[in-house]
Amino acid sequence: MWDATGREYLDFGAGIAVLALGHRHPAPLAAAQEQLERLWHASNLYRTEPGEELAAKLSDRFGGARAFFCNSGAEAVESALKYARKSTGKAGVVALEGSFHGRTLGALSATGQPAKRDAFTPLVPGVRFAPPNDTAALQDAVGDEVGLILLEPILGEGGVIPLDAEFVATASELPALLCLDEVQTGIGRTGSFFAFEQLGVRPDLVTLAKGLGNGLPIGALLVADEAEEGLVPGDHGSTFGGNPVSCAAACAVVDAIDHELLENVRERGAALVEGLSSLAGVAEVRGRGLLIGAVLDRPAGEVVDHCRERGLLVLTAGDDVLRLAPPLNISAEEVDQALATLASTLQRDRDRPSYNL
Repeated sequence: MWDATGREYLDFGAGIAVLALGHRHPAPLAAAQEQLERLWHASNLYRTEPGEELAAKLSDRFGGARAFFCNSGAEAVESALKYARKSTGKAGVVALEGSFHGRTLGALSATGQPAKRDAFTPLVPGVRFAPPNDTAALQDAVGDEVGLILLEPILGEGGVIPLDAEFVATASELPALLCLDEVQTGIGRTGSFFAFEQLGVRPDLVTLAKGLGNGLPIGALLVADEAEEGLVPGDHGSTFGGNPVSCAAACAVVDAIDHELLENVRERGAALVEGLSSLAGVAEVRGRGLLIGAVLDRPAGEVVDHCRERGLLVLTAGDDVLRLAPPLNISAEEVDQALATLASTLQRDRDRPSYNL
């Protein structure tokens, strides 16, 4: 990327894990341009060819699913909340402490971060929170009134904390629908098309967004074919949901997430983990594929600022966690460049004297 002065930046944030294929990738760009010449908008009163094609492609990747398209991850989560309530007749939700599911009222109610919730209380009632990877606490939280368990396979905003396979397996066996929020982990981000493929479970519901449109706004709720019927026409909708331009671009993205690209995700992710683990000031490295968190011995926000000054764009995931989520087609040379910049930045920060006024 380049700023208004022409200065170059290496983007290891990808618009918060959105640009799965990087900026101006030719495939979604061409698909969107072609669709712009045909039809921009129809509303979800009508079925469109791009929407039908995208639903079929996602169903194939999932192993059989129905799709509802919307505009964002938060809207996809809202759709899951409504689906579960209608399908089960139960209003209760169990989510995780530290989780992030969006900023609309229902999604925020299921977000386990008080700093994001407190200013907007009272929120939607009936949501309980369990600590990540605490199986006993999860089992205790799921009572008779709970219709939905909402989990991120990797807590992204909450510190890049992967869930254990055993924990997710337990969640799948409890008497409630299991929704995996793959807004950040889906579309190849962790080295498989869906992160749940690495956990040995098949969820009832999956939410997607971020990387699906490579920057164009689109979200999706996927419902497994074997899940009970929930919403019917008129229960839910979205005027801009399933926009044909966004769906056309998303089709190109899904096609691009092939074996070769996923192998690149795994290899580049492993190189990042190895390189980060050796850097001064890094206490722990966690994550999967190209969603990596480095726990630092200093505030992560300061490191983000100093990296930007040196031409590297990175993210935070909490006070002391540096988050890396580059495009999935990042090269080995670009990984080396990012690690070199991080190494010099962390060393410079350590050597710089601190003045407490």
